[in-house]
Amino acid sequence: MVRLFNVYYPTRILVLVTGEGLIVCASFLLATLLMLGQDSVLVLNYEHGFQKILGITVLALLCSHYFDLYNLQRVASRGEMWFRLLMVLGVLSFLLAGIVYMFPEFGMGGNTLLVGLSILTVALLGWRSAYGWLIRQPYLRERVYVLGSGDRAAKLVEIMRSQPELGMEVVGWAGAIASDSLTRESLGDGLTDQVKKREVDRVIVALEDRRGTMPVRELLDLKLHGIKVEDAAGIIEKISGKIEVESLYPSWLIFSQGFRLNPAFMFVRRLVSFGVALVCFLIFLPFLPVIALLIKFTSHGPVFYRQKRVGKNGKVFVCYKLRTMRADAEADKGPTWADDDDPRITPVGRLLRYSRLDELPQLWNVLRGDMGFVGPRPERPEFVEWLSREIPYYNLRHVIRPGVTGWAQVRYQYGASVEESQEKLKYDLYYIKHMSLSLDLLIFLETAKIILLGRGAR
Repeated sequence: MVRLFNVYYPTRILVLVTGEGLIVCASFLLATLLMLGQDSVLVLNYEHGFQKILGITVLALLCSHYFDLYNLQRVASRGEMWFRLLMVLGVLSFLLAGIVYMFPEFGMGGNTLLVGLSILTVALLGWRSAYGWLIRQPYLRERVYVLGSGDRAAKLVEIMRSQPELGMEVVGWAGAIASDSLTRESLGDGLTDQVKKREVDRVIVALEDRRGTMPVRELLDLKLHGIKVEDAAGIIEKISGKIEVESLYPSWLIFSQGFRLNPAFMFVRRLVSFGVALVCFLIFLPFLPVIALLIKFTSHGPVFYRQKRVGKNGKVFVCYKLRTMRADAEADKGPTWADDDDPRITPVGRLLRYSRLDELPQLWNVLRGDMGFVGPRPERPEFVEWLSREIPYYNLRHVIRPGVTGWAQVRYQYGASVEESQEKLKYDLYYIKHMSLSLDLLIFLETAKIILLGRGAR
């Protein structure tokens, strides 16, 4: 796996993205040469032709990203992939037509862009077919043996078998050994036999209790012979983008790399949050009166909703949102999580939640310093007190300012139970560990994708 923007991506996905980027560039470059002949040198070098092709490439990759063509788990079948690919090409055609209409100088002469799109259609369909065949080849898979038999080992095996894009083939795991036979000798013998039979490339240690059972000598011998040996917690963190808290030890938090919260970085991060929030606030400010009128005319009660939330270091602040529920929503049961079909949500409120426009007033909280633009979701004090008792390390999410958006928000659904809150905490801890401006940029792009596709709203 390759680390990019402080997130680990399978090498196969990066090959797919890089290949498509080169294909887009080559398609429009070939179209320019075919349509313009000798004039192509003039267009490419003196009329910013190369920069235009690069811009088209970035636009095409963004369209593919927003249609989930790089998230292979969301593409259920080959037919769906072809459909989405043709949708990308259609959207790209409309976007290029609109850009050329508004900025005629972006055109490259004649029907160059149209021919480029035609070449790109054939090339992309051929590349996707070739890529699908390539990743199925056994010599391009990494053979993995999982040393462990508990829940963590079983979960790891399931993840690798359900995500072929990882390029990891589980050739064996210690779960086949009876639990009462798990001794250092049996694990060591089983590991050695598997390596001899299957030519293992990587061993992942997923033992629940390593004291007296981990075959240290055998593992060291394998590592010295070029076989990768890795801890399950590390590989799960890379694959899933979250930190498992069920088997987390305080020593791991102390000695693990990351969790860099130095004052200089936090100050720069605060300046960036303030700048982004100010720009977004000014962009959406003209729409607020229209939204306010819709809320006021369709339901009784105030336009803005004020609610206490827990911020950095456990400090309670007042969070502002556009009201999406009835004014007496909590009169009977008190504070409760919202459901997908919550009857308390008004018709206009449902639209606001779907589009995430109800979060706009939180930009004011960012400007005030109560929140950051990116961070864990701010939770209510009543829930924090309860969840802190039920979930280990829950208070760690309060070491930074909460955010309007965050890693947990873009990678997981809305948390409306203890189990879902614990799952979101895993993503929050990953974000705090790997926090950087590049990761914030990635979260911002993912947030825009979620808003456009209407995912995760509740």
